[in-house]
Amino acid sequence: MDKKQSQLIKALTIDLKEDGWEKSRGFVMRDVPMPVLDEKRNKEDAISVILKIRYAGVCGSDRGLWYRTAFKDLVRDSLEKEGKSMRINGHEFVGEIVEMGSMVHRLYYDPDPKNKAKIEVGSLVSGDSHVTCGRCYQCRIGEEHVCMNESILGISIDGIFAEYVKIPAKNLWPVDESRLRPEIAAIYDPFGNAVHATSVVDMRGQRIAIFGCGPIGLFSVLLARNSGAAKIIAVDVSKENLKMAKELGAHETILVEKTKKKDEWESDRNVVDKIMKITYGKGVDISMEMAGPFSSVNNSIDSTRRGGHVILFGIKDGNLVIPKFSRVIVRGLTIHNIIGREIFKTWQTAQRILNDKQNDITEAIWKVILKSGKGTILNFKDFTPENFEKAMNENPKIIFKM
Repeated sequence: MDKKQSQLIKALTIDLKEDGWEKSRGFVMRDVPMPVLDEKRNKEDAISVILKIRYAGVCGSDRGLWYRTAFKDLVRDSLEKEGKSMRINGHEFVGEIVEMGSMVHRLYYDPDPKNKAKIEVGSLVSGDSHVTCGRCYQCRIGEEHVCMNESILGISIDGIFAEYVKIPAKNLWPVDESRLRPEIAAIYDPFGNAVHATSVVDMRGQRIAIFGCGPIGLFSVLLARNSGAAKIIAVDVSKENLKMAKELGAHETILVEKTKKKDEWESDRNVVDKIMKITYGKGVDISMEMAGPFSSVNNSIDSTRRGGHVILFGIKDGNLVIPKFSRVIVRGLTIHNIIGREIFKTWQTAQRILNDKQNDITEAIWKVILKSGKGTILNFKDFTPENFEKAMNENPKIIFKM
């Protein structure tokens, strides 16, 4: 056996055989084999790289996996297909290339010696979490974000909550550390979700309600403000998240209070009525559902004016009921479903936004959402389930320092 293959590294995992799903929660730190490039055994290794992870972001989908509220079928079915029971979690990252397959240079070639953002050994890179096939109809016409054969890092293939990882080189995005701090580069992926979601409709001069002020909802507040929205209404169950939304540019905030409901999909009349009052009885031009609860989806629909737009991004397993569905059609609502990022169009847009010092977006993310690293940057080697869950529940966004 190759010396590297016998070497063990630390990784955060779910093992369906050891941990189960229904009666468990959280991730388990385990020793796993060091990833290697072996082109004789695996031809795909020729276009892959080994990364030493420097920072790894924790996403809302990681939260869904932690609490077992999402992605059960994706995890189970993909593991069965691979003939194993353990999945390495995580998909947001920035890392250093330590080894490259023999054909990677054919994917990325930049003759400019002054360009600091390159794909070569020693380069700092982030990358998209959706591994696409490049061959299906959607990929061939430039819609890779809805690839028919996609895999998702940390969910349907092994992810990046590990000291070293193997990644397809086609997914990488070079990072210039002199222009963007690596902690922010580690969350390019979720920021790109917000860029994608806020790009499907022109937000200039519009009234917008953002339902769910987790990290991507908060990013959306920043982007909507930067796009010239006339009114931004932030809605959440957390007073702390709403305080952040206000600091980031929300004009109004609405706290969702716990009430007894007959069904989990029922909209919250208190929330809808407040939005109607703010918008003089019309409803918002654009609703963005960024959290996932079924009641929040119906809040979005009920709060949108005739002819308005509903942008759905939040994910939750289960069956949604939309009562009086005909009103969605009669009121002429347009519903947009957003998944991932437009690869790599969204990344280019995100890079320009984050590198622009005049819009203050990067500074706001660091100081407000990441609290300048206080309590939000966790040492990976010091991981305990208790400390991790506490940090995750106290902050909209946390990042591992590897």
